[in-house]
Amino acid sequence: MECDKNHFQWAEDIEAAVTVCDKEGIVIYMNKRSRETFNREGESMVGHSMIPCHNERSKAIIHEMLNKDVPHCYTITKKGRKKLIYQTPWRLDGEVKGLVELSMVIPEDMPHYNRDLQE
Repeated sequence: MECDKNHFQWAEDIEAAVTVCDKEGIVIYMNKRSRETFNREGESMVGHSMIPCHNERSKAIIHEMLNKDVPHCYTITKKGRKKLIYQTPWRLDGEVKGLVELSMVIPEDMPHYNRDLQE
């Protein structure tokens, strides 16, 4: 699948890593933060499968997201920083075409607001 870089211009320099793959797991876009995180020795992951980079548990989650059209999110600590990882299918005309991963640093003491409660 061809990727029009102009559609992703908004994402290029945000404070989060944005990685997009097609339904076969081929990386079609990486923003600046994603490239800094995942590219090895100047070699871009764009055009390559991200599947071999994952263990069997993660591969099962990827399969589930693509086939059941469900998101997956969690937090991690990496290099002393807490991050939120949000992975979700992306669609074109209602059909799942691949996955998007957003990875962003979050504060340890991030506030939580319950908008269901009246203030």
